[in-house]
Amino acid sequence: MSIDLSKLLTERRNANSANIDILTTEEMLTVINQEDQQVAHAITPYLPQIAQVVDKVAAALQAGGRLIYIGAGTSGRLGILDASECPPTFGTRPEQVVGIIAGGHKAILSAVENVEDNKAQGAMDLQNLNFSSRDVLVGLAASGRTPYVIGAMEYAHSQNAFVAIVSCNPHGEMAQLADVAITPVVGPEVVTGSTRLKAGTAQKLVLNMISTGAMIRIGKVYSNLMVDVEATNAKLIERQVSIVMEATECDRATAQSALEACHRHCKTAIVMVLADLSAADAQALLAKNNGYIRKALSHS
Repeated sequence: MSIDLSKLLTERRNANSANIDILTTEEMLTVINQEDQQVAHAITPYLPQIAQVVDKVAAALQAGGRLIYIGAGTSGRLGILDASECPPTFGTRPEQVVGIIAGGHKAILSAVENVEDNKAQGAMDLQNLNFSSRDVLVGLAASGRTPYVIGAMEYAHSQNAFVAIVSCNPHGEMAQLADVAITPVVGPEVVTGSTRLKAGTAQKLVLNMISTGAMIRIGKVYSNLMVDVEATNAKLIERQVSIVMEATECDRATAQSALEACHRHCKTAIVMVLADLSAADAQALLAKNNGYIRKALSHS
């Protein structure tokens, strides 16, 4: 298979770093830092497209569907990273946000050869997840042309699912196939073709927005507090106490007492304190209002 890399923006040479190998260490890092500063600005024009994806993901999650990220190499790892952070941060079930990487678990830690070129495997990996029209697929590839991801996208379309992509090449095949294409142009990398740099950073920032935005939309955040945080370690147990105190302006003893009464479910503890309810009544009120604290309080 012949690939014309010259057509890919992410494979071009960067004039600003042409002499990076003869700069002092601090000068070298200055070049990298200056290039990195362009990334957030490159995403700004795509906020409307990101908003579309956020709303689709939120609707899917509320209807029992899933957010599935799929990619190869750095892109695949970034999807797995974002997916793995959702349960401890937002109290989601592990199967609600899933990251798939070409080559499977082995590819998370080390490169697996040729897997990104296997189009059929991309489709098969979605089939193995019982992917359906209720789910949302987000394809990840800096190049915008990865066959493995394209195979998955085509399969998702065959299931009448919503398909988005995050890429740094607006004219790639993936952009043509997507319902929504998020393609920030970050320009050539400091080290030519090393898309784990600016392209990887851009993808990470976009994934942050997609998952965080969707979780806010479905009531996992109250004010700016992560009220569905899972208490899986000492730091997070303490964070729960702080969240209840911040949300209700109560003292530490009241927060502790409420959390203990409701099996350390932050949302329930907040509603207990603010609406002066028992744990059971607060849980019932939240359930009636689909887990949204503000709605629950307005009906208390």
